[in-house]
Amino acid sequence: MALSLRIHFFVALSLLACSTNAQLSTDFYDKTCPNLQSIVRNAMEKAINGEARLGASILRLFFHDCFVNGCDASILLDDTGTFVGEKNAVPNQNSARGFEVIDTIKTIVESACNGTVSCADILALAARDGVVLLGGPSWAVPLGRRDARTASQSAANNEIPSPFSDLPTLTSMFAAKGLSARDLTVLSGGHTIGQAQCQFFRTRIYNNNNNNNNNNNIDADFAASRRAICPPFGGDSNLSPMESLTPNHFDNYYYSEIVANRGLLDSDQVLLSDPLVTTYSTNNAAFFTDFADAMVKMSNISPLTGTSGEIRKNCRLVN
Repeated sequence: MALSLRIHFFVALSLLACSTNAQLSTDFYDKTCPNLQSIVRNAMEKAINGEARLGASILRLFFHDCFVNGCDASILLDDTGTFVGEKNAVPNQNSARGFEVIDTIKTIVESACNGTVSCADILALAARDGVVLLGGPSWAVPLGRRDARTASQSAANNEIPSPFSDLPTLTSMFAAKGLSARDLTVLSGGHTIGQAQCQFFRTRIYNNNNNNNNNNNIDADFAASRRAICPPFGGDSNLSPMESLTPNHFDNYYYSEIVANRGLLDSDQVLLSDPLVTTYSTNNAAFFTDFADAMVKMSNISPLTGTSGEIRKNCRLVN
């Protein structure tokens, strides 16, 4: 190979490497889709005005998406005759929701900026706006993700933390995604909004005071109140607020509940041993600041950029 040809070849490789490993940026769509953020915000406001719980649902979708092969919108893909997605994985089946909201936003965005904005970025923005609209903190969302052409039901089954997990398991699973024990505690604060199904907290309200684990005890009155919602058998899909004081307002009461042994899920109450729980229970500003920072950190888990992946026309299907 001639010297000049080799030089051009290696320059091309370098440019390709830079494009596929490009950093996300908050101004990524400023020129190509300048109205993107207002479109997402307006659509989320309409959705939450119709059902406040959708703010929590979209936040959970984003969390479950990022924990499976990165923040690439793989969770939005439907199963087909030739494709297995993540929607029917155990952590998502009959509990992940809000897909129609993302569909609606995508349709509006496509009308304004055809073939420009990824479903992954729409989901990242919608998660932020849902938190803000329910009274939580805002943050500048890094953008420039592209959408996956693949999904992994097995990774969804194995890599999304379970509501029954103990603290070492949770810490290990977060560490596998580049997230610290501090990130675990602050991101769990997203449970200050939304609801959980009976099947995910039944064992806690019926059995946990017998396990001699001081970090997983449960207040007797709280357990009794949840038993009225969740019978010993049946009623698996019955819902309880994750945090019963202000279930549709994003605030630090989630941590106050844990301090009082009123965490709804095992994976909530086991956080009691982290001193940050007490800090956040009395300092809403600290929680908001740290939550915003942790969300940006999580949103940077293995994004597809440059020429990787694609910009889906329909968030439910690969192009």
